[in-house]
Amino acid sequence: MAPEAPKVKEAEAKPKADKRVNCLACNKVVKKLKRYYRNGKYYCSKKCWREFIKKSKAEEKK
Repeated sequence: MAPEAPKVKEAEAKPKADKRVNCLACNKVVKKLKRYYRNGKYYCSKKCWREFIKKSKAEEKK
């Protein structure tokens, strides 16, 4: 029998990449400690979420 190659765990083989998410209103990078999640999207604050809602409603009226 041939010796088996040492098994490497998948977690060790691939470094876990952080998912970079930008705020939809101001395009800042949203950090894990400070984020606002609404309707499946990330925002940096409640203020940016409200601004994004206002912009989207204005675009729908046009």
